[in-house]
Amino acid sequence: MAIQEISIKLADINDAETIADISRQTFYETFAPFNTDKDMEIFLKEQFTRLSLIAEVGVSFNTFYLAYTEENAVGYCKLRERDNPKELNGLKSLEIARIYATAMMVGKGVGSSMMRYAVDVAVQKQKQVIWLAVWEKNQRAIDFYTKWGFEIFGKQIFVLGTDLQKDWLMKKML
Repeated sequence: MAIQEISIKLADINDAETIADISRQTFYETFAPFNTDKDMEIFLKEQFTRLSLIAEVGVSFNTFYLAYTEENAVGYCKLRERDNPKELNGLKSLEIARIYATAMMVGKGVGSSMMRYAVDVAVQKQKQVIWLAVWEKNQRAIDFYTKWGFEIFGKQIFVLGTDLQKDWLMKKML
C-alpha cells in the first residue's frame, strides 16, 4: 500500500468525540496486550472515559491537532502548556501529552507528521524545550522519540488501573 498524504488540522470542540474515540481505541490496541484485563477495564471506565476525554478539548492549556488521510481521522496530537517537571528548571517548554496514530496507520508516517508539526508549534511559540512522558516498556515509542532527538531526563509514575507504572520523561532542546 502506498503511503497516503497526511494533513494536519487544528481541532476544536466539534472534533472532541472523534478525539475521544481515537484515544480509547488506540490506547486499548497499544497497551491491552501488556496489561491485565482488570487494569485496562478500570483505566478505561474510570480514568480514561469518553466523557473525560471529550472535556479535555477546548481547555485553555490543551491544543489538539488531528491527522487525516483524505477525510479519515487517523491520529492526533495533544499539546499542553502547564505542569512542567521540576527537572526542566523553568525552561520555556511545551509538552506532547499524547501523540496517537490508529493501529492501521502505525509506521505509515502519521507519527512523524504529527511530531514534525508539534516541534514546529513549539518553535513558533519560542519554547526552549519540547518534552513528553512514555511508558518505560513501550520500546517502539522510545525508539521513535530517540530518532527525533529526544533524550531521557527523568521519570514519573503513571497509574493504569491498580498498576503503578514507570514513565520516562524525554526532552528535545529546541
